[in-house]
Amino acid sequence: MNGWAREKVVFKEPNPKLITGSNVNNMLKKIILLLLLMVSTIIAGLPQGASPNNREASKIPAAEIPPKTIVLTFDDAVKSQLTVVAPLLKQLGFQATFFITQSWMKDKSYFLTWEETAELYRMGFEIGNHSWTHSNFGKAENGAKLGEELQMVEKELARVGVPKPVSFAWCGNAFGPEAIAQLRRHGYKLARRGMQPEVPYGAIQVGPALDVTKHHPLLIPTTGDAYPAWTLEHFKRVISSARPGEVVVLQFHGVPDISHPWVNTPAEAFREYMNYLKQNGYRTIAMRDLLQYYNTSRLPDDPLVKTRFGR
Repeated sequence: MNGWAREKVVFKEPNPKLITGSNVNNMLKKIILLLLLMVSTIIAGLPQGASPNNREASKIPAAEIPPKTIVLTFDDAVKSQLTVVAPLLKQLGFQATFFITQSWMKDKSYFLTWEETAELYRMGFEIGNHSWTHSNFGKAENGAKLGEELQMVEKELARVGVPKPVSFAWCGNAFGPEAIAQLRRHGYKLARRGMQPEVPYGAIQVGPALDVTKHHPLLIPTTGDAYPAWTLEHFKRVISSARPGEVVVLQFHGVPDISHPWVNTPAEAFREYMNYLKQNGYRTIAMRDLLQYYNTSRLPDDPLVKTRFGR
């Protein structure tokens, strides 16, 4: 019976002398058994939908995120990050990530050397990759070349004893599918973008807080991008914007940043911001510390992964 019956049943012309109540009952039982076997086989062969548990898996952080969690990040390898920022963070017991690019290193008056970058690493801070040329990797042709630039930075870091980074910061906050593919290919786990596209570049507004069930780890949003016009009141609005289970991600450049004044943070203002965090019980971490909160077996379906964005 097409593989469904456990035994072969042969139907013959019934002998009227043999038709009894007992025989009829036995035959009915066999027919019912055959029907049950057929139905169960058909059901087993049907495609099964995803279970509710699997569908909801990406909506649950891998670990509970403590309230008042802040990620501190610093871009562009500005020398004041070693002379002003790092000593203050060490004094306060704060963690942070410094994203290093070679782009401006020829100017040793205002930018770090590779050896000075290694000093930040030895102080206990995370060193992230910020590319070699600081190009617009939202462009397809640039994005396809990102892998080469990642390796160039990695080579110089290895020369001074700094391990291969796991974190990247998008240059000029531009990103695209080709560059994301390069990050994946080269083993990068986390990448921070800007407040864009949710908030216009340069606007003194609050950006999106990180939701690990919504934002892809290679497109972690900036909640606050520090500009010269920031005030302590605006800083407070930024760090208090996260809902339970969300993380505030802060992006700074030089403290001060003389070469790039549009992203300058005055040293006194920075001390005021950091002291406020300390006095009010905020917990500061590096980018790499976010990995523990992502469910890496089922990452968020972030539509921006397929988007091209650049200024």
